[in-house]
Amino acid sequence: MKSDIQIAQEAKLEPIGKVANRLGIPEDELELYGRYKAKLSDSYLSSLKDRPDGKLILVTAINPTPAGEGKTTVSVGLGEAFGKLGKKAVVALREPSLGPCFGIKGGAAGGGYAQVVPMEDLNLHFTGDFHAVTSANNLLAALLDNHIQQGNELGIDPRQVVWKRCMDMNDRVLRNVVVGLGAKADGMVREDHFVITVASEIMAILCLADDVRDLKERLSRIVVAYTFDGRPVTAGDLNAVGAMAALLKDALKPNLVQTLEHTPAIVHGGPFANIAHGCNSVRATRAALKMADYVVTEAGFGADLGAEKFFDIKCRMAGLKPDAAVLVATVRALKYNGGMDRKDLSREDLDALKRGIANLGKHMENLHKYGVPIVVALNAFASDTAAETEYVKAFCEAHDCAFAVSRVWEQGGEGGIELAQTVLRTLEEKPSRFHVLYEQERPIKEKIDTVAREIYGADGAEYAPAALRQIQKLEELGFDKLPVCMAKTQYSLSDDPALLGRPKGFSINVREVYVSAGAGFVVALTGAVMTMPGLPKSPAAYRIDVKEDGTITGLF
Repeated sequence: MKSDIQIAQEAKLEPIGKVANRLGIPEDELELYGRYKAKLSDSYLSSLKDRPDGKLILVTAINPTPAGEGKTTVSVGLGEAFGKLGKKAVVALREPSLGPCFGIKGGAAGGGYAQVVPMEDLNLHFTGDFHAVTSANNLLAALLDNHIQQGNELGIDPRQVVWKRCMDMNDRVLRNVVVGLGAKADGMVREDHFVITVASEIMAILCLADDVRDLKERLSRIVVAYTFDGRPVTAGDLNAVGAMAALLKDALKPNLVQTLEHTPAIVHGGPFANIAHGCNSVRATRAALKMADYVVTEAGFGADLGAEKFFDIKCRMAGLKPDAAVLVATVRALKYNGGMDRKDLSREDLDALKRGIANLGKHMENLHKYGVPIVVALNAFASDTAAETEYVKAFCEAHDCAFAVSRVWEQGGEGGIELAQTVLRTLEEKPSRFHVLYEQERPIKEKIDTVAREIYGADGAEYAPAALRQIQKLEELGFDKLPVCMAKTQYSLSDDPALLGRPKGFSINVREVYVSAGAGFVVALTGAVMTMPGLPKSPAAYRIDVKEDGTITGLF
């Protein structure tokens, strides 16, 4: 069996100008990054505004397990299947972070014969967007510390610096550091912190900004610290916005690539859904909707994280109205949720499946709460039995969800035709009545409690004393009328990764609350979730290499 990278390296790619031409994009509106990658120009994006929108299809999933779900693979394969059916479709995805590529997860270009290519470029440096975000983030950090060193005219309290440095790598030792050691000229000694680039507020801003003007306005609102008398200090106060925007001006432009079957793919932005809002950029999604009749987009991790934030943050802010949701599951993952040992997942076990399918059921209930019609895509494995597949199908249909089997990993677009036809039928027969879960004007604790109860199935939220003080301060400063972005483990509906299936009788433990004023939401950190991941005992980096001819091996 060929690996994903072997399949990708054997593919015959089309020049990106030919892919663009399929969408009617003039070649002089492309900013080329080699033969197979390009950015869409600002002038072209502006020219799209009066076109009608296509249908917006969100792909989400059950909670991720070591058994695998294949959400990106299904997203890519669904786009390819639309192409097989003669439909004009675009896939709109996030960019991969280097952290997971060298850590535990692997790449984020899909898999098998449902991949976005060039896969190695996409999973590594791509067009430099992540580097631009990292540079802008750390420029702001440098300007902040320099301001304190050079007289501190704003009266910043060094004990209340909240802006963190970032890097696009998993590096646990940088979570808590001390800076400024050495001579007086080396800066003030203080505790500092790093987050992974995808958790930077600048990544969220990049993904939510409408244009350069909106980008600069959002950057100016970033709260970096507080003064000795408790007033917020912003990036605008530090005169940092112009230089940051200069670093980000090209990163703001969406990237155009292709799938293995030459379906156009717009890949742009990359916030994680467990610690950020987990969706690709508003600019990319809006552009795709103007260019195609069907847009397949993806939200990170399970529907309790990515889909909730897609609906309650991205769609709310951008005025998007999704037409359908595809909920990805596998028999193997459902049996794992039912308590089956990982090494036994290839064996038929209907009892484990019946226990574990409660996780799928909860996600189906959650999506129904947003008024969006649902198609469950069962990502097929060779070990699935007819009885297991039939049980999942019957369960879905009993819960008012359409059902289709996806075989896109093995067959590409051809293996997704059943799913594509089911989605098309759902779009025709079930109109979306999309609405958000809560009104953002409600108090912070009430919004957190709503997500905890309605989406996670918790009895409510419990708050650490520090979190309660932080909420009170945000309310006093007028930051309470914003949506909430919940940072939570992706492995469970609860904040405890060991609680699989559909746990009950638990509370969500909120340990920290802060504002991302530029992005436009309040972040609540729950449980033990980290904004700077660490590497596993045997990281994927051990298996990645490059041959003398430049061919990369071992990457996913």
